[in-house]
Amino acid sequence: MPKEIQKQVEELREKIREHDYKYYVLAEPSIGDQEYDFLMKELERLERENPGLITPDSPTQRVGKDLTKDFKPVTHKVSMLSLANTYSEEELFDFDRRVREGLPDGEIIEYVVEPKIDGASVSLNYVNGYLKTAATRGDGTVGEEITANVKTIKSVPLKLKNYKSPEFELNDFEVRGEIFMKVADFHKLNEEREKAGDKLFANPRNSSAGTLKLQDPKLVAKRPLNIFVYFLISVEEEFNSQYDNLLMLKKLGFNVNPEFKLCKNINEVLKACRGLEQKRDSLEYEIDGAVIKVNSIRQQKILGSIAKSPRWAVAFKFKAKQAITKLNKITWQVSRTGTLTPVAELEPVLLSGSTISRATLHNFDEIKRKDIREGDSVVLEKGGDVIPKIVSVVLNERKKNSRPVKAPDKCPVCSSPLFKPEEEVAYYCENTECPAQIKGRLEHFASRGAMDIEGLGEALINLFVEKKLLNTYADIYELKNRRQELISIERLGEKSVDNLLASIEESKKQPFAKVLFAIGIRYVGAGAAKKLADHFQSIDKLISAGEEEISSIHEIGPSISRSVKKFFSEDENVKIIQRLKKYGIIFTAQKKVVKENFFTNKSFVLTGTLAKFSREEAGEKIMLLGGKVSSSVSKKTDYVVAGENAGSKLNKAGSLGVKILSEEEFLKLLGDNSY
Repeated sequence: MPKEIQKQVEELREKIREHDYKYYVLAEPSIGDQEYDFLMKELERLERENPGLITPDSPTQRVGKDLTKDFKPVTHKVSMLSLANTYSEEELFDFDRRVREGLPDGEIIEYVVEPKIDGASVSLNYVNGYLKTAATRGDGTVGEEITANVKTIKSVPLKLKNYKSPEFELNDFEVRGEIFMKVADFHKLNEEREKAGDKLFANPRNSSAGTLKLQDPKLVAKRPLNIFVYFLISVEEEFNSQYDNLLMLKKLGFNVNPEFKLCKNINEVLKACRGLEQKRDSLEYEIDGAVIKVNSIRQQKILGSIAKSPRWAVAFKFKAKQAITKLNKITWQVSRTGTLTPVAELEPVLLSGSTISRATLHNFDEIKRKDIREGDSVVLEKGGDVIPKIVSVVLNERKKNSRPVKAPDKCPVCSSPLFKPEEEVAYYCENTECPAQIKGRLEHFASRGAMDIEGLGEALINLFVEKKLLNTYADIYELKNRRQELISIERLGEKSVDNLLASIEESKKQPFAKVLFAIGIRYVGAGAAKKLADHFQSIDKLISAGEEEISSIHEIGPSISRSVKKFFSEDENVKIIQRLKKYGIIFTAQKKVVKENFFTNKSFVLTGTLAKFSREEAGEKIMLLGGKVSSSVSKKTDYVVAGENAGSKLNKAGSLGVKILSEEEFLKLLGDNSY
């Protein structure tokens, strides 16, 4: 290979990388699009003529050609923790107090304040200056590999600048960041989708997260994704401070948000947070708060972490944004269980980066309590900056001929009479053949956490119900006998049909607890379904059980037991179960044999924050060993396990004389017993 060509290729790559850095990171382009395209086309030509020169870090290799069928699991070198939230300045002072109490006397504490980007978290692993893998946060310990998709983001360097540092060895490290879309780019993307007749995205955050899980990198490359990085991690190096790390990340060529500030004390932190909130609307991207971190890495290590959150960092959430718009009409939606939910149909209004045209009104009592009427001007807010809700009515703008909303008297979908239990606020459609209920039951049955039938989503279910292909969830397992009919449907090809049928077949492996949750008994969530499956071990025993036996199960109350008996008293439901059995769905569970041990038949209450795992995880371990977990302390409680910041339950345990275990004592007991 002539050295001149090698040199020419490398010089072109460096020029393109530098122009990418200036354009996508510094926002200071130094050449026009035409000149940039010329450089890229010249590099593509040289690599095409000399394929031996192609390297993974070349700018031409950002967009891969292969589809990603599986997102492989990636174990993070250091867990990706989530931040505890604060909502007031008083809570920030409490955070500062806890930090001081957790450090030795006389420590000087500095903080770094950074914008909290409303995007999708990602971890990037660089080895010898090159991007090796990119992964989602996942459960904090294990994420999913999305390297091919992240490589398409031009603000993510494939090869680092200045990675040979005289201060630190940076041969293998992770960078944490947030992938997002600028607000203007998001709106432009939605305009293009509207012209193409595609479904619009709800907000920049959801569209960013969804894009990262697309199977085709070429589609990802067409989406205007960006990144801000905020954390540098190495298991080999001892870094000094968060502030220095942010400067180092900038030097390496990463896109670091310029709004970060070093603060000498908590008062400066408050001032920085107020400043960020004031300029929130003028930024090009969505932020929903500020992140406050102890600056010293040494102090961070002393403070450590609790459960899934660090003690040395916290998020300060900004007040929810509000907007005023007109409520045009109140409509009613019907759920899979027949529950009617009122929905406000609104004059579209921009709020927190997305256009809102609908908001839930929860129930008729909520409408009466806030005196919400059609035609009102209403104050709209995003709860947690995610779910739109009506906060109040602008009464001085109400029209004189306005009338209160009347309660519904029939189902808006099937016109059946409604039923309202005396002790409940909800109205119900009792017609189980109501099309809305049929679609809702099918969606729930196929959803993740239930039967997890990939590809069988809302749009396809609506289509299949309208074409009379599906009426009950048992019909799903008949679809394999209608393969040719499915292939002939517009928008469905042979490959997509075969993928769907394979996913349906795979769902037959779901365990009894998930099947029980999937069949959609009112009040039986995933947790209750597991308790019922573990106790009865088979659907037949559950069907024949009385209400008293069902409600005797720990944390299964009379509402659940009545609902279970009512569900199985209906012949149609039992017939569907029998059909599902014939298709090979699992309706039994194996009883786990646990040796008698310290936990056997003892009742535990968990309170406070545990360092090693969440309270839910601790509860599962107790139940695996034959113990019981309760949510409240009583004389029947054997032990209270108290973590950090334990509250009233700990006090009640003391007053009742219930034995209290520290987390260390609890862990020792777990270690002494096999499960």
